[in-house]
Amino acid sequence: MKKIFLTLATVILTASIAAAQDINQAIESYNNGAMELQMGNNEAALNNFQAALQLGETLGDEAADLVGNCKKGICSAYLQMAKDLYNLKDFDGAIAAFNKVKEVAEGYGEVDFVAEAEGLIAQTYKLKYNTDAKAALQAKDYPTAIENFKKILEIEPTNGNVALQLGQAYVKAGQAEEALNVLAVAKENGQEKNAAKVMSQIYLKQAQAALKAKNYQGTMELAAKSNECLENGNAYKLAASAAQKLGKNDECITLYEKYLEVSPKAKDANGVICTIAVLYQQGGNKEKAKEFYQKIVNDPQYGPTAQEQLKTL
Repeated sequence: MKKIFLTLATVILTASIAAAQDINQAIESYNNGAMELQMGNNEAALNNFQAALQLGETLGDEAADLVGNCKKGICSAYLQMAKDLYNLKDFDGAIAAFNKVKEVAEGYGEVDFVAEAEGLIAQTYKLKYNTDAKAALQAKDYPTAIENFKKILEIEPTNGNVALQLGQAYVKAGQAEEALNVLAVAKENGQEKNAAKVMSQIYLKQAQAALKAKNYQGTMELAAKSNECLENGNAYKLAASAAQKLGKNDECITLYEKYLEVSPKAKDANGVICTIAVLYQQGGNKEKAKEFYQKIVNDPQYGPTAQEQLKTL
């Protein structure tokens, strides 16, 4: 019986020595992994952490802390590999790598790594779409630019800068209504001034088209929208021309006066002054007619007319 107990004790001692050797080997592999990770050798780090984990998982509770650290190290190695691809602008590769981080971290229950990977996946997609959109704009491929800017807004709906760029791409593609809708988003999210400028130009072009089509009431309405977005002389001038065509002389005078107020150095300023004087004269307001004729008496083109009319008033 004594011999049997002795043999059993030898087995237990041998097992303890083997376990100690395994945990020491696991610790060594983990430390090597940490060193390789610090040196930027991510593949080597990953291999060491995986080897340490494999050994640690055979050792039970005694290696529980080591196993947890190995899992974190593996996630860190995968994460750094993904970041390296991101820095190289290999966006497709980076997205796949960040998804790998997420998959591994979810398996290990490492929620912090899962959250970081998800954030970096979204960030990488945004940069990829933005890069593709800018390249498409450069190539005047507006449909592709639009599609990529839209994808960014799906990820980040309140990105005013992207909404502005999408609106500008729509303008270049000739899609005015789509542009106006998305520029309203830009206006509400930090791009009020820039978005208003683009919207004003859209309405101005529509007003010009309406005037050309002899849609005078539409011209006035669209010009008013242009000025609501951003006051500009051209919109007042278009509206004044339309008002004159409709026989709305008082409104025409008001609009032309606003045009001169906003654009006092316009090349056609004296011609507009002459028109205002004529309209006042036609309306029976001699004093205002005299006031405006007097402003252009020395003009080479309109001066003779002004001088002649002043004699009759």
